[in-house]
Amino acid sequence: MGSRLWTLLGHAHTLAGPATMLMYPLYASVIAMETTSKLDDQQWLAYWILYSFLTLLEMLLQPLLEWIPIWYDIKLVFAAWLVLPQFRGAAFIYEKIVREKLFKINGDGAVHSPKLFKANGDGAAHSPKQSPNSSRLRKLISFSSQKKGKST
Repeated sequence: MGSRLWTLLGHAHTLAGPATMLMYPLYASVIAMETTSKLDDQQWLAYWILYSFLTLLEMLLQPLLEWIPIWYDIKLVFAAWLVLPQFRGAAFIYEKIVREKLFKINGDGAVHSPKLFKANGDGAAHSPKQSPNSSRLRKLISFSSQKKGKST
């Protein structure tokens, strides 16, 4: 009886990861796409960004993580915190960490505007707050717009 219970718990533990990290977020993302609220869209977009980052980080640090026997459990609890609507962990991390880094990198105006770059009359793009990288991006977008115009 005891060995069957442990086997069942082991299988449940194995299925908890994909259910928590992939199946529920996939379902909730589809539902969020069909609603008019932007709040749930932000939550699930932030989740997928963080999940991708966590997966990449995990791939890079795999040799180290093999030495931590409870890594999977830590990852599962963290993913549950990101996913559960009571906590909205993904949106929280985006607002408090990722967005703050964007403010420092892009400047104030680029993050507040609904679109980072808006097209002007000649098809080029401009940023609300100019930075050295934005002028290069403008030239690239202008160049690719000119090429499209010549080929058609």
